[in-house]
Amino acid sequence: MFTVVEAKIEVGRLLPVFDEIVALRADAAELGAALNSGVETGLGGMPEFKAAQARLDELMTLVQHTGAELKGFAPLLVDFPGELDGVPVLWCWLEGDRELGWYHRSDLGFAGRRRLPV
Repeated sequence: MFTVVEAKIEVGRLLPVFDEIVALRADAAELGAALNSGVETGLGGMPEFKAAQARLDELMTLVQHTGAELKGFAPLLVDFPGELDGVPVLWCWLEGDRELGWYHRSDLGFAGRRRLPV
């Protein structure tokens, strides 16, 4: 369980990891498409594809070990379990966010996403 302050600190700490996941995801997609079609890419070949996959696995494991929940990969969506006014919530970070600014009740999911109270 994270307080909103703890979740914000964790997001700040993890932003470089999130950025690397997003960049590696794009590289892996391009490499995979090139390998499947036989079209060359400047990113490399099978060794680079396997290395990108291995690093992605490493980074996603690192995120999960913080207690955060990976909910989406494309776009990257990470939730941090918490509580707001006695109600279970997930502090919600979505790819493109530069800080934590959203939450949703645990039982509502992403459709119930709201801005954090001021």
